[in-house]
Amino acid sequence: MKIGLVGFAGSGKTTVFNAMTGLDVPVGFGGEVRLGTVKVPDARIDRLSELFSPKKTTFAEMRFCDIPGEHGADHKGLSPRALQQIRDQEALCLVLRDFENPLLAEPPDPAGDLDAFSAECIFADLEIIEKRLERARKEGAEAVEIAAFEKAGATLESEHPLRSLSPAELNRDFFRGYGLLTDRPLLVVLNRAEERAAEELPEALSTQIEAAGAGGLALSALVESEIADLDPSDQAAFLADLGISESALARFIRAAYALLDLIAFFTVGPDEVRAWTIRRGTNARTASGRIHSDLERGFIRAEVIPYETFIHHKSESAVKEAGLFQVEGKEYIVSDGDILHVRFNV
Repeated sequence: MKIGLVGFAGSGKTTVFNAMTGLDVPVGFGGEVRLGTVKVPDARIDRLSELFSPKKTTFAEMRFCDIPGEHGADHKGLSPRALQQIRDQEALCLVLRDFENPLLAEPPDPAGDLDAFSAECIFADLEIIEKRLERARKEGAEAVEIAAFEKAGATLESEHPLRSLSPAELNRDFFRGYGLLTDRPLLVVLNRAEERAAEELPEALSTQIEAAGAGGLALSALVESEIADLDPSDQAAFLADLGISESALARFIRAAYALLDLIAFFTVGPDEVRAWTIRRGTNARTASGRIHSDLERGFIRAEVIPYETFIHHKSESAVKEAGLFQVEGKEYIVSDGDILHVRFNV
């Protein structure tokens, strides 16, 4: 999963990136995308590894992309290059400043920054939609395609993001390859001053984020950076002193999984115990393609054991003896925590 961190100058975006990844990227340095990968903690993987003692344990991963490219202090906005880099991301995380920055004259305005970012993305998408719609009409495209682009254009002109439209309202098959910004899942992070690290999102901003079809959370990047530098055994006590129940990374991952409607399934054995991330509602054949394309191409069946069932019985043979071993076809919808073994032939 690739999440692009974006934000206007002085928002603390790179500090958030460092806090999440444990890296130490210089703030305001360079013009290239910086990448950092973190493992997604999962107690189920820990437990399965205890049972199997595999040679290798592989957690699911989340890749953060710190996207530079602000215009600068004379213009609150994102450069054309930054907008293009944003299009390459699976999801977006907008960092909003909610602290006094000595390098900036204006006070923090999270609500205004969210509006400004939304407006830029809507304008950029509308430009693409209008050009494609004009070409589609000239080329005599099918009525259903023209209708989809007309629906998208009307939605953007009404200042609503495309993510606000359900699959029934908008056929997204026609929009593949365009990288439309307002159709990307969006998570908004309110970056607060240290003394307000434990405060929740303000109700008004939370309502504004919800209206944008996004998810949101509040944190203090400076505090989280300090936590990331601590020994893991000391982190819980530090968080407790601040009145924070868990790290921003844990809250971010949970919010991102909910926003993207992601779940995990597992493959297990003496060689490796591994977590695989898929969208909820994915069938067994498509899920097997996450492991290897050959499995999807030559899919025969999936042998399935729900995680809780396996933990209760402790082994595959015990699950079979209990009559709980599942053999499923390609249309079986994989559930969160399923342990899969795919039979295939190519």
